[in-house]
Amino acid sequence: MFKLTSLNLNGIRSAASKGVEAWLAKAKPDCICVQEVKAQAEDVQGRFDHIAGLKGHFHFAQKKGYSGVAAYSRHEPSDVVVGFGSAEFDAEGRYIELRFDTPARRFSIISAYFPSGSSGEERQQAKFRFLDEFEPYLARLKAEREFVLCGDVNIAHKEQDLKNWRSNRKNSGFLPQERAWMTRLLDEHRIVDVYRHLRPDTTDESYTWWSNRGQAYANNVGWRLDYHLATPGIGQLARTESIYKQEKFSDHAPITVQYELTL
Repeated sequence: MFKLTSLNLNGIRSAASKGVEAWLAKAKPDCICVQEVKAQAEDVQGRFDHIAGLKGHFHFAQKKGYSGVAAYSRHEPSDVVVGFGSAEFDAEGRYIELRFDTPARRFSIISAYFPSGSSGEERQQAKFRFLDEFEPYLARLKAEREFVLCGDVNIAHKEQDLKNWRSNRKNSGFLPQERAWMTRLLDEHRIVDVYRHLRPDTTDESYTWWSNRGQAYANNVGWRLDYHLATPGIGQLARTESIYKQEKFSDHAPITVQYELTL
């Protein structure tokens, strides 16, 4: 079994201070994709370039203290792709792809961090531009290789994916255009939402993010924003899922899927 985890750290130094490294040492994933590293190369070197026996590969944002993604792997990739070729969004550190190619399979693990539009209309429009660019990129990638994309997608797809869906219909993360994008990705491009493939009917159990306002976490007023999105062949290899909530490393919870897969 191949154990793959995704977690938005909301700052790698912050998550480390809350025990994420000790948890990873116990959980023993084969790979963890992380988002919102909020660090630069000099912050990582000699401190976070390896975690729990896993080697890190990074895409840092140009802006300090902002965004950034990484993928930590127990296996050495055959290639690493940094960015997806976007003039606008590659500067924000949103995409790292580890390729594991053999004669039998061309396979990638991707850590991606989709923009949030919650801070205002300017960033919402940037989010729409990201989605417009990223959809054809994923379609081209799917035509070339198998993959699983792990990350903070910043979209709750359906009503069962957030607690207060009625009051959030006009808010970023649950806008009709965003939800339609996700539907198109799953239905037209035949990408598998792995968690929903394994757990089609869950509601409150499925949340991976909670606002820091009020008592959202204590009352489980959450959203499902973190995904494993896989090509069909890989999605069919998913066997178990878990969302870890016994400790809180950030405002997101780690989501882990075990795949019947050998690299």
